[in-house]
Amino acid sequence: MPRSAIPAARSLPAPTAGEVNSHDDRLLTVDEAAERLGTGVRFVRRLIQERRIRYVKLGKPVRIPESALASYIARRTVPAAHEARDARYGRAA
Repeated sequence: MPRSAIPAARSLPAPTAGEVNSHDDRLLTVDEAAERLGTGVRFVRRLIQERRIRYVKLGKPVRIPESALASYIARRTVPAAHEARDARYGRAA
């Protein structure tokens, strides 16, 4: 008998409390994500297509977790010149 590629649900381990909380953030639509970023929907769809942002596929529609949006913003944030200089050389007494 051929074996299914998808494991049975009963064989999957139960999620721990940490896993449940980490995936507990709100899922945003593409329109909501674009509004939060202050960009157009087309830009967000390009981020998804290029896999530059994490997303959840629910059939045809996609949703973006708030944590993925916050992570994207943090990765793309450029520090001010004095912040970069202080971090690189340390502070003088």
